[in-house]
Amino acid sequence: CVAAPMSASAQRVAEHIKQKVELVLTAKEGRTERAAALPTQGVAWNARDRNGDSALNMAGSKGNEELVDVLLKAGADVNLANISGVTPLMGAAFKGNAAIVHKLIQAGARTDPLDRIKKNAAIYAAGVGCNECLAEFLRAGAPINARLDNDETLLMWAAGYGHTATVKFLLEQGADRSLKDNRGKTAADMARDGNFSSAASLLESS
Repeated sequence: CVAAPMSASAQRVAEHIKQKVELVLTAKEGRTERAAALPTQGVAWNARDRNGDSALNMAGSKGNEELVDVLLKAGADVNLANISGVTPLMGAAFKGNAAIVHKLIQAGARTDPLDRIKKNAAIYAAGVGCNECLAEFLRAGAPINARLDNDETLLMWAAGYGHTATVKFLLEQGADRSLKDNRGKTAADMARDGNFSSAASLLESS
């Protein structure tokens, strides 16, 4: 039995699926040159894997700046989140990659979306102590004393992870050290809870 040849439309669908799979695998493997070699037209640049991660999401979370450049130039959706609500900007912030954070914001990435656990990209930057990332968020208009889940602030996250330099940076930018979370704890309390004496001392000084 000889299989009937595929119709033109079926061939287009098959090629589209092939390109989607290739793009996802290319992003996972960080193969920037292969991504750059893909056709400029017809490629599903927003194709996602089973976790909902787009190629841009993968590139941001892996800190692959060159691949980010290729994908942005191709028109990848800069705000497309995965099934956990994580955007490319959140992934770059968690990686502590200020250069990618800058490129994504310049390309139109929003700073306000929250992921499934109600955290935004700036909170992740504070949690890893990326001052340059935080500077990008503040320049983009992110409020320095925003209250997120459990009334936590950027300063609280930096203090809770013992990032003294980031605590200093945020205080210099106008972070309010007197704010309390929904348990009644200040950033200084969180630093003490984590035995981060340097951060606690800085927060307790006048």
